[in-house]
Amino acid sequence: MRFPFPLLALLLLAPFPSFVTAQTLNLPDPLPGTAPLKLSVPLDEHMVAGIDAYALRALAESPQLRPQKWNYDFASHAAFIESIKDNRARFKKIIGAVDPRVSGPGFELLSTTEKSSVIAECPEFKVHAVHWRVLDGMTATGLLLQPTGDIQARVVALPDADWTPEMFVGLKPGVPKSAQIPLALAARGIQVVIPTLISRDAQHSGHPEVFFTNQPHREFIYRMAFEMGRHVIGYEVQKVMAAVDQFERLDKQEGRILPVGVVGVGEGGLLALFSGAADYRIQSTWVAGYFQQREDVWQEPIYRNVWSQLTEFGDAEIAAMIAPRSCVIEACAVPVVKGPPAPQKGQRASAAPGVIEIAKPESVKAEFERALPVFEQLGLQRNLSLVFSDEGTGPAGSGKALADFLFGLRIRQNRKMVPPVVLQPTADGIQVDPAARQEQQFNEMNAFTQELLNRSARYRDKEWQPGKYTSVALWEKDADRLRNKVYDELIGRLPAPEQAVPLNVKTRKVLDEDQYVGYEVMLDVQPDIVAGGILLIPRDLKPGERRPVVVCQHGLEGTPMDTIQAEDRAFAAYKNFSAQLVKRGLIVYAPQNPYKGRDRFRTLQRKSNPMQRSLYSYIIPQHERTLEWLSGLPFVDEQRIGFYGLSYGGKTAVRVPPFVKQYVFSICSGDFNEWVRKNADSAHRYSYVFHGEYEIFEWNMGHVANYAELSYLMAPRPFMVERGHNDGVAPDEWVAAEYAKVRRFYTQMGIGDRTEIEYFDGPHTIYGQGTFDFIFRHLNWKPTPAK
Repeated sequence: MRFPFPLLALLLLAPFPSFVTAQTLNLPDPLPGTAPLKLSVPLDEHMVAGIDAYALRALAESPQLRPQKWNYDFASHAAFIESIKDNRARFKKIIGAVDPRVSGPGFELLSTTEKSSVIAECPEFKVHAVHWRVLDGMTATGLLLQPTGDIQARVVALPDADWTPEMFVGLKPGVPKSAQIPLALAARGIQVVIPTLISRDAQHSGHPEVFFTNQPHREFIYRMAFEMGRHVIGYEVQKVMAAVDQFERLDKQEGRILPVGVVGVGEGGLLALFSGAADYRIQSTWVAGYFQQREDVWQEPIYRNVWSQLTEFGDAEIAAMIAPRSCVIEACAVPVVKGPPAPQKGQRASAAPGVIEIAKPESVKAEFERALPVFEQLGLQRNLSLVFSDEGTGPAGSGKALADFLFGLRIRQNRKMVPPVVLQPTADGIQVDPAARQEQQFNEMNAFTQELLNRSARYRDKEWQPGKYTSVALWEKDADRLRNKVYDELIGRLPAPEQAVPLNVKTRKVLDEDQYVGYEVMLDVQPDIVAGGILLIPRDLKPGERRPVVVCQHGLEGTPMDTIQAEDRAFAAYKNFSAQLVKRGLIVYAPQNPYKGRDRFRTLQRKSNPMQRSLYSYIIPQHERTLEWLSGLPFVDEQRIGFYGLSYGGKTAVRVPPFVKQYVFSICSGDFNEWVRKNADSAHRYSYVFHGEYEIFEWNMGHVANYAELSYLMAPRPFMVERGHNDGVAPDEWVAAEYAKVRRFYTQMGIGDRTEIEYFDGPHTIYGQGTFDFIFRHLNWKPTPAK
């Protein structure tokens, strides 16, 4: 149905002669059929603020929506475990704990012909330097506390990321005595292994042939791993599970089954909670200083960002997956993080903002109360305990938390007081360099992820099977399935509004040129979410004529006016291509996209990812609503609307038109390349791993769809790439290789004439030669001669 514009129809039809000249067409303000647009702030600020409000509301409402993802069966413990099996599998997938572990020979003692693996000892136990195998090419390394007497249980103890294993056992300063939990456990006859965590230092976050950054090690690994459907969290959960594998191996050798536990503080508390939920072999879990309401996770360091987590898994739901086993929540102090490390000499500032604060007691208690009913309905409320260390601000390791953890391990407390442990370093023990150990662990995760990157194209080819589509008919049988897969898994969908949202179009005239008139436009998409831009209307419209539209998209930190004006700095990149096209007789719409405002818009991605959404979850509906409105204008040919975008607008060209079928073609300028490598390569200067665009990373893109596969989704509609040889976005070789797949795909279906690439000797800019010809040809438009 066309949107009614009676006044505009009168203006364009009856009173005018057969040809309306620039002097006779004088459209009023606002555009007829719309309300006046009155904004006190720029459109981009209003747009970003609205999306921000929408995203924050979705986070706040997420606890009420999560029960839809669960179907608990409390008939028996076995029935309960079976009922959450799929939830546990999804949980392991979203944290990236999906790769097969290697068995390994056990905990390997680090020693030499001159030096022993024993670095410290006391009468109750010895401290060994050890490592163990985890994944193909990835190990864990740290300390093993081996009791001298009979072993009662086995535990993985996880320090905060700012603590080394030696600090966790008091061999180095920095950890309060009571928080040296491994000592209390080992003194009670428990075998304890302490892995080294990837730290928050930034020493290795970079590459000597590119540059180094101030990103914490955890963030540097997070960035590349996130693109590959992996996570620094998942890698370290795998290290815990690999330790449990070795515990099982020891049990088999010794002919007995000992209880297994996991305990962690701070970042280690996160890993303890996640490991206890992921691995049913762990009988008792102790989470110190992490558990709380998680709806503000976007304010924490970005390496805690987990795609889709809060649609299903708050801390309460994760704790519930530990049932019917034991879970101890200790509210306590942890190392406070006020932001990423300050850049040191030789480092560039590119880290994402993020803080860690001591959890508020009311937040811990509220989340605990959400988890408790699951344990109560199983008749096991004793298995979930909440302990406050000095009202939540004291150090970890309180006596009550320790007692509850031991209860979960079925270890009876000895009434006799356990004497304080006094560790003595050994004279002949191997010298462990914590810095070298951190570098080795960091490099292993980096290398493992780079190998995933190198194999990812083969994985995508197997999924997409581009060679089998020898006709458009064959492709269209599968296209919607693949389109939905990419939309759901990579981009993320907004839920449909409960009630239809009127367009509520508002306009104001902002340009009145000899050859065209320009209106700033704003319309509603969903509650709080608006779309907007500038509509350019040629003055030479004939009565009753409907013309094609080109949607001309700006790039990062841009505005629609950047694509129109010829006298400002933006002209160097955009060459006022919107104005050039409207002067050739086409209607042009230049949307305002929400990627403007630096951290103001970048945090939108952080607020959206936990709800399985990305920035394009909002942008696609914005374009859908915009085309709905444009199609209702009496002078628009709704069957001829194309898309042309530069830079981040080129990024939009492969993420919006493939899913908005009304676009009859798409042109990607200054952006097309081997995008997965650009986001995950840790040794190339073009990679976003090194740069400040922390919002750019998309969950598991390496195994879902690269730019070639996204471009396939345009078929059989035309698709074009515009590429300057000197464009710093990527080297020609990356662009050419990725586009070759697109060209082959179209050609094998017999529609090779619908795709092309134009190279030109220039930088990151609109060239406007072959692309303009492409536009005129595919819109079937004879352009007005340029003036």
